[in-house]
Amino acid sequence: MMFLEYFIWGSWYVTLGTWLGQQLHFSGEQIGLAAGTTALGAIFSPFLVGLIADELFATQHLLAMLHAMGGLLLLYTSTRSTFGTLYALLLLYALCYMPTMALTNSLAFRQMKDPRVDFGSIRLLGTIGWIVAGLFIGFLRLEATALPMRLGACASILMAIYCLTLPHTPALGKRSGFELRAVFPAEAVALFKDKSFAMFAVASFLICIPLQFYYAFTNPYLNEIGVHNAAGKMTMGQMSEVLCMLAIPWFFRRLGVKYMLVAGMLAWVVRYVLFAFGNSGPLVWMLYLGILIHGICYDFFFVIGQIYVDRKALPHLRAAAQGLITFITYGMGMFLGAWLSGKVVDLYTNSLSSGQSHHNWRLIWLAPAFGAAIVLLLFSLAFQSDEGGVGERSVVSAKRSV
Repeated sequence: MMFLEYFIWGSWYVTLGTWLGQQLHFSGEQIGLAAGTTALGAIFSPFLVGLIADELFATQHLLAMLHAMGGLLLLYTSTRSTFGTLYALLLLYALCYMPTMALTNSLAFRQMKDPRVDFGSIRLLGTIGWIVAGLFIGFLRLEATALPMRLGACASILMAIYCLTLPHTPALGKRSGFELRAVFPAEAVALFKDKSFAMFAVASFLICIPLQFYYAFTNPYLNEIGVHNAAGKMTMGQMSEVLCMLAIPWFFRRLGVKYMLVAGMLAWVVRYVLFAFGNSGPLVWMLYLGILIHGICYDFFFVIGQIYVDRKALPHLRAAAQGLITFITYGMGMFLGAWLSGKVVDLYTNSLSSGQSHHNWRLIWLAPAFGAAIVLLLFSLAFQSDEGGVGERSVVSAKRSV
C-alpha cells in the first residue's frame, strides 16, 4: 500500500515542470501554479477526510474510490495542452490524491498491533516507492514527456484495485456531522498564545515559500543544463532522508530542538547557493551535494518540527495540532511558494528569437537562498525552546508521523 501510494506521486510530480516547460512551453508562473495544486489539495484534505472518512465509508473503499477517480483524471490530464484545462484537471486530481496520504496512515495505524514498532518500517516502503519511480523514469529518459503522468495514472488504478483487498477498516461511526472545530479544536489553536510556538508556526509557513522552488523547478533546471538522468539523480535526496532519519536520535541528544531546526533551515540556504553556482561540468559535485543534503533539509526541520509539536500539545490534541501545522506548511506555505517561485522564474527568463527560453538560474536560485536566510535569522533570534532534551518517545512518534 505504502509503496504504491508514494510511487504514484513520485512518478509524475518531480518531472511535471520539465514536461510543462519543454514540451508545452508554459511560463514559470504556470508551472509553479500547476505544482501548487497539491498544496491546495493539502489545504482541503483535512475537511474532506473529516467529513467522509470518519462518518460515511470504510477506509479501504474510500481509498479505492479516490485512487480510481484520480487515475482517470491523471490519464486525461496527460492528454491536455492548454493551461486552463490542465490546471483544473490537476486540481481535481490533487483533491482526490492528497486525502489518501492521511487515509493510508489511518488505515495502517488501525490495523497494527503496535504502531510505534511497526509503522516506521512500513512507511519506509513509501520512500522506496518514490525512489523506484524516479530511477525508472530517469533511466528511460521520460522526463520531458507526458508518460510519467500516464505511469502514475496506471499505478493509481492498480492501487484502487489493490485497496479492495486491504483489511476492512470501517468508518468510526461518529454520525455527528462535520464541524470545523473537530478538525482544528480551539485548544489546539490556543497553542499559538505561546510566543515560541507562534514563532515556530510562522517560520514553518515562511520557510515553505523558498522550499517550493526545489520541488517545482529542480528537475527542469537539471535537464536544461544537461544533467543526465536528472530524475534518477534526484532520488539521492530520498535516500539521504532515510539515513538522516536514523541519525536523528544521535543529533537530537546533542543539539536539541532549536539548533536542529536551525540546521534544517541553514541546509536550505546552502542547497540553493550550491545550485546557483554549480554546473553540469567541473562543478557538478555542487549539484549532487545540494540534492544529497535533502535529508537534512527535510528531516531536521519537518520531522523535528513534528517532535516539537508533539511535545507542546496535550496528548488528546496532538493529532489536531499536527494537522494544523500541516495545513499551514504543506497547504498555505507551499501554495504561496508555488506561485511566487513561478513569478521569480519568469522574472529571470528571457525569450530567444528561436522561440526557446533562457533562464538566469543563478539569480533564480539566489532568490530562495536569500529568503530562507531571512527566515533563519528571524527564527534564530525569536525562538526559545523550553524542551531541553527529548526522549525516544518523541523520536518514535515523529517517525510514526512521517
